[in-house]
Amino acid sequence: MHDANITDVVQILEKELGDWELPIVTSLAEENRGPFPILISTVLSSRTKDEVTAQAAGRLLSLAATPEDMLNLSEEEISQAIYPVGFYRIKAGAILEICRELIERFDSKVPDTIDQLLTLKGVGRKTANLVLTLGFNKEGLCVDTHVHRISNRLGYVRTKTPEETEYALRAKLPNKYWARYNTLMVAFGRHVCFPLSPFCSRCPVAVYCDRVNVGRSR
Repeated sequence: MHDANITDVVQILEKELGDWELPIVTSLAEENRGPFPILISTVLSSRTKDEVTAQAAGRLLSLAATPEDMLNLSEEEISQAIYPVGFYRIKAGAILEICRELIERFDSKVPDTIDQLLTLKGVGRKTANLVLTLGFNKEGLCVDTHVHRISNRLGYVRTKTPEETEYALRAKLPNKYWARYNTLMVAFGRHVCFPLSPFCSRCPVAVYCDRVNVGRSR
């Protein structure tokens, strides 16, 4: 894919987004729920289907909407609320630790810099960037498996890991697309550009795609 075509790709996917279900974290941002629900939901979302994340986040946040409320719950209560997200027991412990740190180190507020966010247990670059962009409307570039896979499949980058993809995109993707790029690629990846056997026949950006490493498609 020619680098300049990324503008067309983004614009086309933006139009298609109205027909696709939004990722749960984007939905929370559009509801103006604030950075804390986005942080907790993103922690839950790792290795978990979006519909499971949405239900688990809804249950947990209805019990505890603040770090203080969360610490009033036991690890077992959190585990039960978020089951069956992936690694739910580990995530329950991580959520309690995050909330302790938010209270003790950040006056119960979610920090708004990537360096501070990365000091929280269980928070990696994906989560930190998503909290910055969706929770604070700050500049960030969240790269998950969808963004990594599709950016390489298009031929826009050639990288081996999501972290490499983040830095490659930071070097070439226009800044004005950074905050929205994750939402577009996640929705696109869940509805059309699947990891295996993508729907190339109905892909709205097929004309731009290099189909890197695409074997069987539909």
